[in-house]
Amino acid sequence: MGKIIVSGASGHFGHATASGLLDRGAEVIALSRNVDKLADLKARGADVRAADFDDPAGLMEAMKGGEKLLLISTLRVGTRVEQHRNAVEAAKANGVKHIVYTSVVGGGLAEHPGVEQHDHYATEQIIRESGIPFTFLRNSLYSEAVSTAMAIPALLAGSKPDNAGHGQVAMVSRDDCVAMAVEVLSGEGHENTAYDVTGPELLTIPQAMAMVSEKAGKPIELQQVSDEEMYLYFDSLGVARKASDVVPDGPIPWASEGMVTFGQSIREGYFAVLSDDVERVTGRKPRSLSSVMDQHKGEWPL
Repeated sequence: MGKIIVSGASGHFGHATASGLLDRGAEVIALSRNVDKLADLKARGADVRAADFDDPAGLMEAMKGGEKLLLISTLRVGTRVEQHRNAVEAAKANGVKHIVYTSVVGGGLAEHPGVEQHDHYATEQIIRESGIPFTFLRNSLYSEAVSTAMAIPALLAGSKPDNAGHGQVAMVSRDDCVAMAVEVLSGEGHENTAYDVTGPELLTIPQAMAMVSEKAGKPIELQQVSDEEMYLYFDSLGVARKASDVVPDGPIPWASEGMVTFGQSIREGYFAVLSDDVERVTGRKPRSLSSVMDQHKGEWPL
């Protein structure tokens, strides 16, 4: 199947995908700014290489010999499009024949209100314009994020402000997103395709928090707030509003703009997408939000 480049291989998604590809006997080129975190992949036979998305020349060298690329979107919301452009240009210069990109539900919509989605839309266009065959994995909201980053503060406070209203989203397990990436990268016939990677059911944030409350045996008061009130809540936590104002290596590496417009996107129906792509491509049914919550319940403050 040729050598498969996995960017961001020290992150959770990249590491799990690289490991899954090695399980299938694939030749993996694992990229990271911190190669020390890839020692286990190297021990299993992966070709571990240092790469920085802000260093085009280094990226060009790091991608040599690769036939496919898993381009995992970087975390620098608002300024990551140029990083992604550097990666696509390095891939093209090295003759990469297939780019698999981790996008988001609604990634193909120019009019989407989500700030994070703007980056994904721009990146999808860059990849299309490169002429390299592509697969866009348009992932839904991670069930793991709902079960930890959303659930734990809500349980601690006994309440949660939220601006997503009663908009629906088919939360998906990161495990299923990884399984999709492994299948697409190691298989054939996925070129020039976009998959909606979703869980098995559409739920609202109030329904998800009610599920947390029931499983924990603790009340959670969901407070429906406006977008501006949501900004004020994050202001009270010391979160920067704009990605450009985030302090590098600071205590809070994200901006509230991304979170507030994400909630707005859910409220306005942009995430109300339910797909059977996970089962069709991987051959297994996607995990339910309930099962992911059960997995992480031990982390909850009960």
